[in-house]
Amino acid sequence: MAKVIFGAWDGNVIDNRNRKIYEIEEDPAFRDFDEFNPGNPIKAFFGGHGFFIFEKDVDLLDAALQHMERVARESCGKCTPCRVGTQIIKSKLEAMAAGQVAAPALDEIETIAEHIQSTSMCGLGQTATVALLEMIRYFREELLHQMENRNGAARQPGATYLSAPCIEACPSRVDVPRYIDYIKDGKFTHSLGVILQKYPMAATCGRVCVRFCEMACRRTQVDEAVGIKVLKRFVADHEKYTTNDWFSAYSVPEKKPDDLKVAVIGAGPAGISAAYHLLLKGYPVDVFEARAVPGGMAATGIPEYRLPKEVLRKETGIIETLGGKIFYGRKMGRDFTLKSLYADGYQAIFLGVGTHKGKAMGAIGEDPKLKGYAFGVDLLLKINHDYIDRGIPMELGEKMVVVGGGNVAMDCVRSALRMGVREVHLVYRRSRNEMPADQEEVEGAEKEGVIFHFLTHPTRIISENGRVKGLELIKMELGEPDKSGRRSVTPMQGSEFTLETDAVVPAIGQQVEHGFLLPEDDVDFNKWGMIDVKEDALMTTRKGVFAGGDCVTGPATLIQAMAQGERGAEGIDNYLTHGRIRFNPDLRMSRLVHAIQPMIKKGVSIPIKHEYRVKVRELDPEIRKRIFEEVEEPISVDEAYHEASRCMRCYRVYSVITEQ
Repeated sequence: MAKVIFGAWDGNVIDNRNRKIYEIEEDPAFRDFDEFNPGNPIKAFFGGHGFFIFEKDVDLLDAALQHMERVARESCGKCTPCRVGTQIIKSKLEAMAAGQVAAPALDEIETIAEHIQSTSMCGLGQTATVALLEMIRYFREELLHQMENRNGAARQPGATYLSAPCIEACPSRVDVPRYIDYIKDGKFTHSLGVILQKYPMAATCGRVCVRFCEMACRRTQVDEAVGIKVLKRFVADHEKYTTNDWFSAYSVPEKKPDDLKVAVIGAGPAGISAAYHLLLKGYPVDVFEARAVPGGMAATGIPEYRLPKEVLRKETGIIETLGGKIFYGRKMGRDFTLKSLYADGYQAIFLGVGTHKGKAMGAIGEDPKLKGYAFGVDLLLKINHDYIDRGIPMELGEKMVVVGGGNVAMDCVRSALRMGVREVHLVYRRSRNEMPADQEEVEGAEKEGVIFHFLTHPTRIISENGRVKGLELIKMELGEPDKSGRRSVTPMQGSEFTLETDAVVPAIGQQVEHGFLLPEDDVDFNKWGMIDVKEDALMTTRKGVFAGGDCVTGPATLIQAMAQGERGAEGIDNYLTHGRIRFNPDLRMSRLVHAIQPMIKKGVSIPIKHEYRVKVRELDPEIRKRIFEEVEEPISVDEAYHEASRCMRCYRVYSVITEQ
């Protein structure tokens, strides 16, 4: 844990300047601030809310200059105070650092910094000079002394970082304010380009993303979150033909030699993302997919009314457009092994096999062989592959009970209605507040007529002659929160009841099918049955073999899987290019920003006009619950402009000074 010599953050001050270093107590809040990378101590940290000093020999003048250089570079230029003021401050700090100006320059810097803070139009300008002003307030004499005694002082080692709450919340760390800025300017192609820097499935994500970014949006402290997902879908749909020109086998600037080819196992979101980033880096990539179509659970699990297959096919097709190859019907463990891949000349392998095996409920009488019993993932696969793609009739009965509270459960109940099931029940053992499913999906299911049973748990499946006839259930009550903050649930004695049903569908999670690896492959699984990897690089226990997506994290979201694919591609690139996994300063800065979040005050201090988000039009529930047509309709250009204008552009600049 780092020892804070001085800190000024959101109006709170820690001042240990007159104490010996050994007298200063370590603060658990700064346990992540010891080292930037191994053997490299953090000496100071600066951000949009203030700064902290951890070592006494920090050159504050140089630290202020480094911070303001990044601020000036990131100013969008749309308001004069930030555009001009940050450049003036940077120039004056440069002159001070060179010993070329007198003491009054510091007063001029302070006046300009206060003006920028109070008059800038966006979050970047409003917070850009906070650390500088606090530094002038508490270290004026030290700054003047350093200015007068420069003697050719060298620049300090350090790093700067630009982020925003929505960026930090996004697993792929998409630069959300930047692509929204381009929408404001009518530069829709540029906006799409920002998204495509992180993953190829922009239109897909714009339809099914669970919106971690919107949960972190500071606009919620004013009215409603910015419609980030809606805007992503807008630019992806508006510019859907652009990618035909952008992506080709000739668009990769420099191709790697053929003897550096990489195998990607699985054409789901993680595998597609890994292949995409590897191809853009110039690597020859072959993708092996067990099924007949790409997309993984996005293709076989997400219903057509949420994600039209045409949209997904176009975006996964970017892999072949870039020169990659996808081999369908090739299952690892059946058609090839790790050993055979290495024998075929692959230098690195990415495992993105997903979690396609359902989990049982543990109820009495539960038997997958029963007619009317199906795991949620299997039901969705059957509906998508057999009924929608091939037109094979399906009979699901009059009544169905789906057990679970995630998005797979929501997809099952809403799909069942569209398949003609007259009465669909959703059973979840906790309350609605604890449901992990996207609230839009829950609300959609309610509007379509799904019957919800919260705080209810299945205890026994009733069957007759090998067919499901009913489900015994018991009411639950919430207990106290555990260490993770999640409340426990306990059965209420005497609250048992029975639901008659033709079908029971457990949708309580998925797991990895382990048959694809052999003991001699030396790839370990953890205690949860997932592939064991080194967190940063996603390398498994076998050198050169990487893994990502649901087979590492457990069942997660499309955006989380794509983020894992990108990280795996970076790890493979490091491994093949440098023979080791290199330190990622941006990832480290992101963790420091995350660690500092509990110290940040909530609330928007700048007056903001209330403007509620655009309302997305949907098909009428009575119509849509009978068809698989896409439920949400696209927004117009005018609506996109309006929604983009609601973004408060909450950028923050962070910087560190380090030992080396």
